[in-house]
Amino acid sequence: MAPPGKEDTNDERIPFMQRLLDNPFLLLFLGVAMPAILYLIWGIMEIIQIPVAR
Repeated sequence: MAPPGKEDTNDERIPFMQRLLDNPFLLLFLGVAMPAILYLIWGIMEIIQIPVAR
């Protein structure tokens, strides 16, 4: 416990993963962007595999 009149300063760095998981907007963005990117890549791979019509 800090003495009266003295602020309790915490110089401990917050770990990167804790800062990442504490940010709800970043989690929302990642939760929307990652599936979108993966489905886009999956769709492009499927289109590339379609044989050319003759």
